[in-house]
Amino acid sequence: MIFVTHALPVNVAGEPQLDRSAVWNGLVLKANNALPFVPSMTYCEVTERYSDTVFDRDIDFRGERFTERITLERPHRVTFTRIAGPVLGTIANEIEGPDDDLRLRFSFALIVAGVEGGSAREQEYADSMTGDYLKAVAATLNAMRRIAESRISA
Repeated sequence: MIFVTHALPVNVAGEPQLDRSAVWNGLVLKANNALPFVPSMTYCEVTERYSDTVFDRDIDFRGERFTERITLERPHRVTFTRIAGPVLGTIANEIEGPDDDLRLRFSFALIVAGVEGGSAREQEYADSMTGDYLKAVAATLNAMRRIAESRISA
């Protein structure tokens, strides 16, 4: 199993400042359509809604198709549970910290089909996935900042 967790500061000098609500709203937008937020994703479509807080979506990530069940846990966590595809598991985006030091934590626990746990092949896959996911967290925060910036100048 591949497990990675990493937190990035939400607010940095010289960028639009985001409050907890803006980060939450950005995560909800990302859950519904991740394309503006995740550079390695080329397809994202909600396929079924079970409630206001639980729905399924199909995505193409790194050239592979997955189905994810999304759970919105307002106001602090969005969980993406991979229920179909070659890599299964859970990805969580969590808002952490006090209002003056918000952080966006990204965690994933994934199992790669056909790859032995603890093998060099799993480690190689983990390293490449970690890079892509860290880029996705940074891109998510940048997209949220651009949304905030456009609202300020509107």
